[in-house]
Amino acid sequence: MLEKVNDMSFSSVVRALGRSPLTSELLTKLQRSEPVKLSGAPRLPKGLIASTLAQESSAPLLVVTATLEEASRWAIQLEAMGWRTIHFYPTSEASPYDPFDQESEMTWGQLQALADLTNETGLEKTAVVSTERALQPHLPPVDVLKDYCLTLTKGLEINLKELALQLARLGYEKVPLVETEGQWAQRGDIIDVFPVSSELPLRVELFGDELERIREFDPATQRSLDAINRLVLTPTDYVPLILDVLKDKNLLDQLFPEEALEGLADGIYPEGVRRWLGLAFDHPASLLDYLPAHTVIALDEPDQCQAHSDRWVERIDEHWKENLEIGSRNAENSDTDSNSTPHPITPSPHHPITPIPKLHRPFTDALEELAVFSTVHLTELAEENGGLNLASRPVPAIPHQFGKLAETVREQRDRKFATWLISAQPSRSVALLQEHDCPAQFIPNPRDYPAIEKLQGQHVPVALKYSGLAELEGFILPTFRMAIVTDKEFFGQHSLATPGYVRKRRKATSKQVDPNKMKPGDFVVHRNHGIGRFLKLESLTLDNETREYLVIQYEDGLLRVAADQVGSLSRYRSTTDRAPTLNKMSSKAWEKTKGKARKAVQKVAVDLLKLYAQRAKLEGFRFPIDTLWQQELEDSFPYQPTPDQLKATQDVKRDMESDHPMDRLVCGDVGFGKTEVAVRAIFKAINSHKQVALLAPTTILTQQHYHTLKERFSPYPIQVGLLNRFRTAQEKKDILQRLKTGELDVVVGTHTLLGKTVQFKDLGLMVVDEEQRFGVNQKEKIKALKTEVDVLTLSATPIPRTLYMALSGVREMSLITTPPPSRRAIKTHLSPYNPEAIRSAARQELDRGGQIFYVVPRVEGIEEVSARLREWIPGARIMIAHGQMQEGELESTMLGFSSGEADILVCTTIIESGLDIPRVNTILIEDAQKFGLSQLYQLRGRVGRSGIQAHAWLFYPRQQTLSPKARQRLRAIQEFAQLGSGYQLSMRDMEIRGVGNLLGVQQSGQMDAVGFDLYMDMLEEEIAEIRGQEIPKVDDTQVDLKVTAFIPNDYIDDTEQKMTAYRALAAADSKRELAQVAADLNDRYGSIPFATEQLIRVLELKQLGKQLGFSRIKPEGKQHIILETPMEEPAWKLLFDAIPGHLKSRFIYAGGKVTVRGLGVLKPEKQLDNLVEWFQLMRAGLPEKAGAGLGAIA
Repeated sequence: MLEKVNDMSFSSVVRALGRSPLTSELLTKLQRSEPVKLSGAPRLPKGLIASTLAQESSAPLLVVTATLEEASRWAIQLEAMGWRTIHFYPTSEASPYDPFDQESEMTWGQLQALADLTNETGLEKTAVVSTERALQPHLPPVDVLKDYCLTLTKGLEINLKELALQLARLGYEKVPLVETEGQWAQRGDIIDVFPVSSELPLRVELFGDELERIREFDPATQRSLDAINRLVLTPTDYVPLILDVLKDKNLLDQLFPEEALEGLADGIYPEGVRRWLGLAFDHPASLLDYLPAHTVIALDEPDQCQAHSDRWVERIDEHWKENLEIGSRNAENSDTDSNSTPHPITPSPHHPITPIPKLHRPFTDALEELAVFSTVHLTELAEENGGLNLASRPVPAIPHQFGKLAETVREQRDRKFATWLISAQPSRSVALLQEHDCPAQFIPNPRDYPAIEKLQGQHVPVALKYSGLAELEGFILPTFRMAIVTDKEFFGQHSLATPGYVRKRRKATSKQVDPNKMKPGDFVVHRNHGIGRFLKLESLTLDNETREYLVIQYEDGLLRVAADQVGSLSRYRSTTDRAPTLNKMSSKAWEKTKGKARKAVQKVAVDLLKLYAQRAKLEGFRFPIDTLWQQELEDSFPYQPTPDQLKATQDVKRDMESDHPMDRLVCGDVGFGKTEVAVRAIFKAINSHKQVALLAPTTILTQQHYHTLKERFSPYPIQVGLLNRFRTAQEKKDILQRLKTGELDVVVGTHTLLGKTVQFKDLGLMVVDEEQRFGVNQKEKIKALKTEVDVLTLSATPIPRTLYMALSGVREMSLITTPPPSRRAIKTHLSPYNPEAIRSAARQELDRGGQIFYVVPRVEGIEEVSARLREWIPGARIMIAHGQMQEGELESTMLGFSSGEADILVCTTIIESGLDIPRVNTILIEDAQKFGLSQLYQLRGRVGRSGIQAHAWLFYPRQQTLSPKARQRLRAIQEFAQLGSGYQLSMRDMEIRGVGNLLGVQQSGQMDAVGFDLYMDMLEEEIAEIRGQEIPKVDDTQVDLKVTAFIPNDYIDDTEQKMTAYRALAAADSKRELAQVAADLNDRYGSIPFATEQLIRVLELKQLGKQLGFSRIKPEGKQHIILETPMEEPAWKLLFDAIPGHLKSRFIYAGGKVTVRGLGVLKPEKQLDNLVEWFQLMRAGLPEKAGAGLGAIA
């Protein structure tokens, strides 16, 4: 993992340490190549001192820790200590002799660091953090890897064929569209590639054979970003290097069975190549071989590293010997077999004949190699002969006892110690000390060294802002005459982050999903003809003008829809899984179906508008605008909020500040950050001296919310209470009493909060989480509350954008549809039930410090399953959870698991709903064929919360025992596994369910009849209609001018990408959006051809025509152009008034159409330009009222 660092909170501390006389002594010792031993300091001072020694020596730093978790904590804290680049070098606990290779995520993380280290220049500001496992030989020799790295720089001559071969040799896969690491694509002179050692993919543009420029691009939007000068491509894995050498040594036939070799010919690497590293190279390298000679190495807790390493080496040594025995047995068998039969046995994939060379070594051997570097040994406990005792001690403090803390800080000042306050809320910390006669000053820029040094000279404590994720703890370090105070001493605040390895990607815009992505064979709905099936895309030339058409099959024939009218089609989606029947184009049945649905829609629209009118009359409490504390609380959120999250927060605050009671629904998938929106609203309410109730459907969720609130509010004098079944009668009584008197500011609880016994002194805000999971009675009570207090409802059942638009203004809604930038698609694997596969999947997850869900379809036999897993995965801690347990027992199991007491949870589908455990990133599902598709989506969505690559394994019994029905279902699952971003589809299915929740059951029947999208459009039109509009709404404007308007094949040759481009153009709602799509096309495929420019012009005309109520634009004879429209004369008059005087005589209105005289004589291109210009004039002249429902106007 590579971190470009920008938080420099501790850089001034490192600078001050560098000037200490003790540092000079230690540096002298290092230069004499003696190991420096320091003891008596916890993690934070260790990090500061290690950073100081390396930076003062102008050397890179390597930190070696005992475990991956500790390495992660070091990497996070080093980010604020003045380093330019930090690499977290991940290592695996697995055996190097396993017959499967490590997680590609791990390899890529290693290659990120190695690509930088082989580059050799500018490394003095680089730190690498890893575990003692990095000292084991696990890498190809340095010069071999360097030889495989491909460096591209501007101005380089490139032969495309050669480049394609080189990329294949490095293991890159050629795809139409680059989305994840290890892929590349080519379009003409543009090459996109996502190097595994980069944080973003890169776009390489050639001019002839010369490399003209390299730019990063965003994999979600495919838009180019910043230009860079050089690009280093490493192999995607070590496997290609090892195989090449084994091939040169003629060893492949001995090592791999025949089918693996056949796969290799097709570019599929066999599993478990890494264990032959020692056979390929005489001296495999460790991380030390890649470091520059002057690197400073900090060995953290050497004894723990040694103990951890010894345990691992002992285990691995046994594994290696086992493999040797099996290898020699295989070899003997092959000898005896070859004497008796002419066929020697082939190697099996798990147990080849050739013995595996040794790849592990004891820690003491690694220590000898360390001796050639400058090394610092760091230990927390001060022991005899432990070297220099730094005598660090914690800051004596009790959270919220600010007087006591001020006294401690004054003591340090009197002793002339340099003091820093490192805080997420520095101005508040300074204010609290000043209230207790302890002057301190906040310096906003942590690199303003002159100001900081001036204050230090006067012994005034300096406050700096820290916004990272490290768990900081203050300390007093007499040996360096300094003290550091953190939020933990002030407020008892801990970090919210969970350590573990997450590969760094730079923040890219989150992927927006296109719901109407159509592929041949999909059912589609055409507004005028009903339900059909999309067959293919074809080009037709009429009157020398070429256009592309989508071919749709109906029961009585084929319909061709021009590609620029793709907007009139949508994918058929409904609440059931049944395939719909195709309509006949010639029959009236579709009109009837639409008519029925329209009637139902009218009823909904009227009801909704009534509700809105009633709400507008109510009076509520007006909350004041944000305070300084509000700003501080929001700044202390340790993650980057997404744009949707910020917008939702603004919406909620605006509602609270208005004089109507708020009733807002915030929708977003699990893990998209709804809770943070609620936290900010709750804080705003408490700041205005109101009480808040947070209602959640399950006890477990209440526990989670309670901890989040306590954590976020700890710096402030806010009392948080929790009411659930885990509370004793006395505690409940006490909480109810404090609510009544107003001592408690916020209470979190299940539906007991709605009971009669609960009385508030002054309730101002009610937050309801997952409203759809409460019963009818509770919903009624919440409804009654809505008329008096502000209510904020959170829901994870997503609600579609279309419905959201239709209901905006009727129900206040905010949507959070952007996933956090680090969220990644889940990798789905299908496999017949196989202990080896289960073991390897589990081991890979436990290696990276994660947890696992193991899901079984039934409660029966769940104990046997867990016994089997204990046998296969020795040392794993296993818990069981299912719906037949006592509720209390189930909850304590789930809470235990979420706090990390076990590695594997064997459970039934009980985990489908609501529990957020970020460290679970693998789910294994046994007997997958017994689950429904929607259940599999839900289950699969429980993993992959924290930006780590998540895996879902679906196991099924061997084929012969399956019924045809189950086989079919598996085929469906197989397709579902290949959907790549299956996340999109589950969003779609859930949306449809979400609408059911919102509009009630009787509506969903109508929805199935006309398809979901059309139903939504009708609802939107109906609401707009009732609100009164004079310009009529038309579904679409058909443009039949004779212009050549399409995307030529020599511009985009891939059909799927071409369809995506047509869809993007058709979906643009305004001129600005069209221009953006055009810019994207230009960026990705080069300059836009004339035919495509004309297509964009036609679409601009369609947009304008639709806004003005024209349904069709077509030539009449050779002279005139006709504009067909359902508008009445008064509406036409509005448009006519906006036309300049000299043109008025050309427009003639007659019921149902407007004739533009004489325009047909001009060339089609000129007709297009004139119409666009005149339509713009008409639109500009429209009064606001008439244009109220006209969609986005550019």
